[in-house]
Amino acid sequence: MLEKNCDCSQYEFVEGVPSMLNKMLRNGKIDVSPSSSIEYLRHKAKYSLIEGFSISSKGPAGSIFLFSKSPIKTLDKKTIAVSPHSETSVVLLKIIMKDFLSMRCKLKTVNGNLNNILSSFPACLLIGDEAMKTKKTALQTLNSGLYIYDLGELWFKQTGLPFVFALWIARKKSLSEKRGLIEKFSSDLIKATAVAVKEFPLAARAAPQRQWLSEEELLKYWKGISYDFTDEHKKGLELFFKYAQKHEEI
Repeated sequence: MLEKNCDCSQYEFVEGVPSMLNKMLRNGKIDVSPSSSIEYLRHKAKYSLIEGFSISSKGPAGSIFLFSKSPIKTLDKKTIAVSPHSETSVVLLKIIMKDFLSMRCKLKTVNGNLNNILSSFPACLLIGDEAMKTKKTALQTLNSGLYIYDLGELWFKQTGLPFVFALWIARKKSLSEKRGLIEKFSSDLIKATAVAVKEFPLAARAAPQRQWLSEEELLKYWKGISYDFTDEHKKGLELFFKYAQKHEEI
């Protein structure tokens, strides 16, 4: 939406999974990113928030799932496989297992498809398109026997607060050197977000996710995401910060 509705001739866009974008931002290879909340919390001294924006859920996230061969409460002292693509979701899973459910689990970063992973592990955390596709397939296979847990929903049930998965953040050094450009980007982001929300139905028809989701399912997912950053979101982020500190993740 940025490229379609704003003059982006001064920007260069970079695609990547959250963990890759975090590293690029940290190392100064990019100036601004919708980066994971754990990256911001770990390196606050390096970053400034672009106020008013987040990628959050107030209830089910719709794309952050724990797939388990047995009920979640049976996973105590087991080793759970986790995606290498999202550090925030991995920290959230640690909090859910230890602080919310009083279980001690080990987490191991693993690549591969769900069937192969579950041949060696009792449960697996997946995120993004891969998680959504896997859930869709599992629900279509009535005898899959999988238990599927949405981490955003588990957080909300326990805390009553939104969970902030990502924030738009800029390097403080970049902000001092390119303030005018980053302020323009922030203004463009406001415009693009407003247009995107209005054009969700049109975008859903051409979205690549239509290969495995219906238009209705995709619209429900997009509309379930919170894109703003209110006082309530800040409270959720602060609570996540406190839990993460307990686990020495920050």
